Amino acid sequence: MSNLTTEQTIPVRIPTPLRGLTGNKDLVSARGGTIGEILKDLQTQFPGIGERLFDQTGALRRFVAVYVNGDDIRFLQDQKTPVRPEDEVSIVPAVAGG
Repeated sequence: MSNLTTEQTIPVRIPTPLRGLTGNKDLVSARGGTIGEILKDLQTQFPGIGERLFDQTGALRRFVAVYVNGDDIRFLQDQKTPVRPEDEVSIVPAVAGG
């Protein structure tokens, strides 16, 4: 089994509110072996996206959920969750109800 590297490219689904930062693309590619690396690469590629995803401490904002193949990373290994080229990452804004 090969080690995960930051050279692998992972598809990332972008929610509508963030597409203005990605040139209106709903699917982009990012490099990394963990969710944290993927999100950092998104920040490099798309300036301004980091402020929308992370709080001042570097943690994901409470209203942002990230999924790997439909599994919420908060119930996996959070930003340390490993990813592979066949995985799909989705960023999903929380929706408030009332």
